[in-house]
Amino acid sequence: MEQKNKAELKYRCKIFDVWEENVLLPDGKSTKQNTIDHKPTVAIVAINNKKEILLIKQYRNAVKKRLLEIPAGTMDHSGESPVVCAQRELAEETGFKAGTIIKLFEGYLLPGYCNEYMYFFLARELYAEPLPPDEDEFIETIPTSFTKAKDMIKDGKIIDAKTALGIILAANYVCGEYLLEK
Repeated sequence: MEQKNKAELKYRCKIFDVWEENVLLPDGKSTKQNTIDHKPTVAIVAINNKKEILLIKQYRNAVKKRLLEIPAGTMDHSGESPVVCAQRELAEETGFKAGTIIKLFEGYLLPGYCNEYMYFFLARELYAEPLPPDEDEFIETIPTSFTKAKDMIKDGKIIDAKTALGIILAANYVCGEYLLEK
């Protein structure tokens, strides 16, 4: 796809806009496409002093289920950096902040129709510093071993893609770090 015509805003909300536009294809034909312009996001794999991942369980209306996830959220505060957002989301969703936070990965989640860009972090040296959750969040924190979390991905108990990716990224990082210490 080479050229775009003027896009028309179809819907706007707090974290994304939906646009519709005609796109000229390389063969000269035109097609109508919708895209979601999404604010950047963060996802955090938080490891407590028992070397457990802090998973959260919350209801997700889009899929009509309570899902196991890693803490995550949108960079919706003006001028907020990814690290500051990760610390805020971690405190809102688990009641902890991190003494050490390491970027594991960043990239697009659904580039076929959305420009949501997510930063993945590993959070360690957790200390209690809770922030009030968002008014629509009712979250249960579930500390889980790496082994159990990886099994939950294989068994279909974790079906959130960002969570599966975050756990795999963190496991690889931690395992590689451990091998370097020997």
